[in-house]
Amino acid sequence: MGKGKLRAMSPAETEILRLVWQLGEATVQQIHNALPANRNVAYKTVQTLLRRLEEKGYLKHIMEGKAHVFRPAVKREAVVKRTVLDFVDRLFGGDPRPLMQFLAEDGRIDAKDIEELRKLIDKS
Repeated sequence: MGKGKLRAMSPAETEILRLVWQLGEATVQQIHNALPANRNVAYKTVQTLLRRLEEKGYLKHIMEGKAHVFRPAVKREAVVKRTVLDFVDRLFGGDPRPLMQFLAEDGRIDAKDIEELRKLIDKS
């Protein structure tokens, strides 16, 4: 499946993919162990989510002995870019300003963030 054709992920799939990106590669057990203690997710559920992510094209696996070792099939940056652009298109008609305004008004962006954004704008 091509990178541009990736299907949407559920929140649970997104959490698992973030862990695989963080770990670089991991078995089902390693991913299960990396979940926050308060998440109480069954091993079989993690296994199912990993298989779904592989079917959707986000992960691939190799066999090491009897264990499936999962690795990212796509770069984090590509998924973030596609997801954010899709979100901005769907919610704001492609205009990022309402999102930036919301983040600033909600206190999610501070003066330091704005200065970093100015530097990025000046570079382009």
